[in-house]
Amino acid sequence: MSRSPAASTVHLPPGSWGTVLEGLCALFPRIDRATWEDRFARGRVQDESGQPLPADTPYRVGLCVRYFREVPTEVPIPFHETLLHVDAHLVVVDKPHFLPVTPAGGFVEETVLARLTRTLGNENLVPLHRIDRHTAGLVMFSADPASRDAYQSLFRQRRIEKTYEAWAAPLPHLSFPLVRRSRIEAGEPFFRMHEVPGAPNSETHFDVLERFDTHWRYALQPVTGKKHQLRVHMAALGAPILHDPFYPDLPEPRPDDHAHPLQLLARRLSFLDPLSGMPREFESELSLLTPAPGLGW
Repeated sequence: MSRSPAASTVHLPPGSWGTVLEGLCALFPRIDRATWEDRFARGRVQDESGQPLPADTPYRVGLCVRYFREVPTEVPIPFHETLLHVDAHLVVVDKPHFLPVTPAGGFVEETVLARLTRTLGNENLVPLHRIDRHTAGLVMFSADPASRDAYQSLFRQRRIEKTYEAWAAPLPHLSFPLVRRSRIEAGEPFFRMHEVPGAPNSETHFDVLERFDTHWRYALQPVTGKKHQLRVHMAALGAPILHDPFYPDLPEPRPDDHAHPLQLLARRLSFLDPLSGMPREFESELSLLTPAPGLGW
């Protein structure tokens, strides 16, 4: 079994289960009871301080439970993150395409969080925000629990400016810059999002940075942070991001195509530091593909 030094965390929600074991089985139905029992037996389910929990621990709403996800076989991801900044409070990394930020699906050790925990020897690392594994670019991590909430508040209160770049088909019938606001909710299958009628809960600002015959390079600034927001909004405008495996259509399951990564990059993060009050800006060192003039892709 593969093991990650980084634990996943859940705060137990309201429920009538008698024990933590019963609650976890209900909250994570994709994981069978025998797997949870095995994790409890090996001390892989813990309280907030890292002490193993017995399987018969009474269920208590709000209890912080740490657990270690495991997968029997994990496919190595042949791309590496780059550390851009490390201090006592913040870690900023350039994430490559295809690498998840945190454990999900069949990935546990092959995640930015697990790799950074091993590299820096800091088990207190927590991502302050997330980009999906198909997207490349900047991700910020909290390195110190004492200052974590101050940095998390930047995202909660929308006091951080995030700028992305993407290649997609031209949209000559639209006037830029433009703003798209819509309501985004989970669709089918569970990992895809879609726009639905109703009050908007997402907002993205768009502009054009570069124009070629077959594709334009867009600047995207999300005001909100809904899952897959940029990908959904670009597809809804009529220009799905180049090489998007989920939008607008979902093909049959297949291995990652490393030669054709999603052309979406988290380029820049800027904000006033909540501890020092000084402006800070980080910029990705990664680049998207560039079409040959007159030849397209």
